[in-house]
Amino acid sequence: MYAVERQQAIAELVAQRGRLSVNELAEEYGVTTETVRRDLDVLEQAGLLKRVHGGAVRAQSVTALELALTERTREHTGEKDLIAKAAVGFLPQANGAIILDAGTSTGRLAALLPGDRPLTVLTNSVPIAARVAGSQTIALNLLPGRVRPTTQAAVGEEMVAALSVLRADVAFMGTNGLSLGHGLSTPDPSEAAGKKAMIASAHRVVVLADSSKFGVETTVRFAALTDIDVVITDAAAPEDQVAALRELGVEVVVA
Repeated sequence: MYAVERQQAIAELVAQRGRLSVNELAEEYGVTTETVRRDLDVLEQAGLLKRVHGGAVRAQSVTALELALTERTREHTGEKDLIAKAAVGFLPQANGAIILDAGTSTGRLAALLPGDRPLTVLTNSVPIAARVAGSQTIALNLLPGRVRPTTQAAVGEEMVAALSVLRADVAFMGTNGLSLGHGLSTPDPSEAAGKKAMIASAHRVVVLADSSKFGVETTVRFAALTDIDVVITDAAAPEDQVAALRELGVEVVVA
């Protein structure tokens, strides 16, 4: 494989998986780690990825770029299904109230909400609201605001104000990035404000984050790691970062 072809393949693979190490790429393409590092330097200069310690993350991990909801729905589907199933165990008992943040993993959780107990669901997600609206056991509260086309989520001052007078047992949150240095982050300031208000409105915060979100830093932080109680992820999550979360007192569930 020519260098240009290999570099293109590396850029595409990092974009798909979110994060890859130098050793993983060297093994994948049968080249030395020194060759991989040179390839990553070229790709970073072209803006196709971002170098991090020991490897690389996709370019949108450190910029304001976002994938549309329809695109994100097709990513890491198996992992998200397992994460959603594990999240069911954190639902409150009958007559409890939950917040479902907009996102693909939370959307999968919405599809698994039990029909044998009454629940109040607060959400800013149009797709999630549509999914649960017909349930006989769910009291749906669709949070107000301007709907962003990219995420199909209501955002803005009206949404934040509505949450200020509400209280939920559990907030199930999505995130674009989760890192030890930057906490939980998202590219859009209005999304970040809404997520922050959701977390403030809940007694317990459960973050649904597949392994591609680990080590990723996007523009706006909406929560410190000490603001959350539980992270549910998949088996590919970096062991060192999982251990660091647990040292901070965050419960980590590997689905």
